[in-house]
Amino acid sequence: MAHALDAVAFLLSETDPGKLGPSAAEVAFVGRSNSGKSTMINALCRKELARASSTPGRTRTINVYQAAPQRRIVDLPGYGFASGPAQSREGWGAMIEGYLTSSRTLAAIFVLVDAKLGPTKLDLEMLNWLQAEGLPWRVVATKTDQVKSSRAFVRRREVAQAVGLAPEALAWVSSQEGTGIGELRNEVAKLLGIAGKKSQTA
Repeated sequence: MAHALDAVAFLLSETDPGKLGPSAAEVAFVGRSNSGKSTMINALCRKELARASSTPGRTRTINVYQAAPQRRIVDLPGYGFASGPAQSREGWGAMIEGYLTSSRTLAAIFVLVDAKLGPTKLDLEMLNWLQAEGLPWRVVATKTDQVKSSRAFVRRREVAQAVGLAPEALAWVSSQEGTGIGELRNEVAKLLGIAGKKSQTA
């Protein structure tokens, strides 16, 4: 059965948040480099949209995908990438902050955390900053297939506790096995105001 996110298409890449233009609703994905962000976006949209790479930090621009007219999914550069010129790394940080503080239609910011590794110092700094700014955030634990099934219940509780959440408030997702993808697809569609609608782009 067709889903509202099935027709998501690439819209644009930009380094200046001020040039993205207005929208009716947006959700953004942010996370440490190599957190599985591109792979998860592809799983949500059921197509190869975001370029997944074994090289951390490949996403160096704000990549925007359109789910419906004026309804967007925004892929932000990964933070914590250690290679490349320091000036460029600082620029990516400015891009992320500039977008998150300037968007007026941002319904949610999904912060991706590696389920096996748990939240890093940078992840916690991001969450603290989002909370201080009063921005709407949601933590998604990715790569849950790398956690042994016998450890999954305990590990989910540990990761949730580390980010100050109840286990049920933490999205537990595996792009490889499909765990939690359906629920997250529905959540994103609802936030964008396109849940239950026929997929379309324009």
